Amino acid sequence: MMKILNFGSINKDFIYSVNDFVNPGETISSIKYNIKIGGKGLNQSVAISKAGQKIYHAGIINIDDTFILDKLKKWNINCENILLGDNPTGHAIIQVDKKGENSIIIHGGANDDIDIKFIESVLSKFNSGDILVLQNEINNIKEIIKRAHHKKMKIVFNPAPFDKEILSYDLNKISTLILNQTEGEALSKEKKPDNILKVLNSKFKNTEIILTLGEKGSIYSFKDQLLKIEAHRADTVDTTGAGDTFIGYYVAGLISGMNKKENLNRASEAAAIATTKIGGAESIPKIN
Repeated sequence: MMKILNFGSINKDFIYSVNDFVNPGETISSIKYNIKIGGKGLNQSVAISKAGQKIYHAGIINIDDTFILDKLKKWNINCENILLGDNPTGHAIIQVDKKGENSIIIHGGANDDIDIKFIESVLSKFNSGDILVLQNEINNIKEIIKRAHHKKMKIVFNPAPFDKEILSYDLNKISTLILNQTEGEALSKEKKPDNILKVLNSKFKNTEIILTLGEKGSIYSFKDQLLKIEAHRADTVDTTGAGDTFIGYYVAGLISGMNKKENLNRASEAAAIATTKIGGAESIPKIN
């Protein structure tokens, strides 16, 4: 039976609801304050679980934050590969304005403590054909890609948040690259979606590319196959975690053998629903 491993970040989100984002030199009051758990990695694991598939999460949190493990277990996420360490759990300070847009500061913390020994230990439990989900919020991604590819795992990579180090990763080893327009521009040096896809398909010939375009939907492109998926409409309150919901649902669909169009449509619908609630993981819908 094929397994899904997500080697990814685990964060605590400190969320401040504001009328408008704070400007340099300005002090503002927040309308509301919440602490949630999140991180792109954790969110994507929650989405995979809520989409009805078994998910193994690997990562590191602070020894005093075991409440996170309790929460993940309630969401049916396998936590056997989550280590407890001395560094603070990664965290994010998130402003959400009245339009539902967000502005985020991230501190890596324990997410940056992934060493080779831990990588080898985790990957030893998975086999050829298993799916590995990665984002760019933990360290040693290049090593994880190299070793997982050597094991013939199928790697789904979300290059977010984007930084220049990604340009040094061997993305030809990636099975599926899921990225937004900003990340697409950074990788391709092109601005228009069609041109972004043309460059990425040419650079990474054996990699399926999924370009997400927010309210303009998403485009799947691989070899001679092109699928354009419209976004689902929703009363947006907070866009945090919408992209992670899309990715998690899509990965879950790979295991259940859905056809591409149906899978992308379901992922798009789930992402739209996620924007109707505040928070990352908490806002991800559960499959009916």
